[in-house]
Amino acid sequence: MPIDPNASIEVTALSWVPLPANGLVKDLRVRWALEELGLDYRVRLLGADRPADYVNDQPFNQVPYFTDGEVHLFESGAILQYLGEKSETLLPRDPQGKYRAIQWTYAALNSVEPFVQNRTLLSGPFAGEEWARLSIPHADQMARLRLTRLADRLGDKQWLEGDRFTIGDLMMVTVMRLAERGKLLDETPNLAAYMERGQARPAFQRALEDQLATYSEHQPEGVAA
Repeated sequence: MPIDPNASIEVTALSWVPLPANGLVKDLRVRWALEELGLDYRVRLLGADRPADYVNDQPFNQVPYFTDGEVHLFESGAILQYLGEKSETLLPRDPQGKYRAIQWTYAALNSVEPFVQNRTLLSGPFAGEEWARLSIPHADQMARLRLTRLADRLGDKQWLEGDRFTIGDLMMVTVMRLAERGKLLDETPNLAAYMERGQARPAFQRALEDQLATYSEHQPEGVAA
């Protein structure tokens, strides 16, 4: 297993999150990439009260923050690109293939995730709020439009650029997991199948298992699993 307390790579993660957020916290993306690459890493766990100096590393007080002793990064997209450049496993070396993979990471983060996340939040944490109820029709329309466009582009391909799994797929699959949590994939079965293919990868399963094991270990007393 790549988790090694003596590894030079360190990734920050939350020690515990409520059940609705299980498996969705973004350190999972970095863990998954490291598992795909077979790179050892250690985890620095953070609670709700971050160390005062953590904002010097992550100005928004979020996770993940990544360092390998040489490079220090926040933002999961930047971290995935850096890791991809370490190995052809997740990022092709030919310029066209490389930058098409990178463009899909940007598309996942900018063109799909904000719409999916907004819609999912409205029927999740904000359910019951009047303003949320009024916002749902428009948010639903926008999220489904983005997902339909993505589904059309994916078609019957295995991955976004054909048979090659890249950092673009890794990022997009995590966004599809958020969409699935919000029950937004019913009309796009090829995206649901795409998500399942990503989740079936052994590296993903190891990364998710490790993240969820941490939450289980640090679950507060009296809080339902």
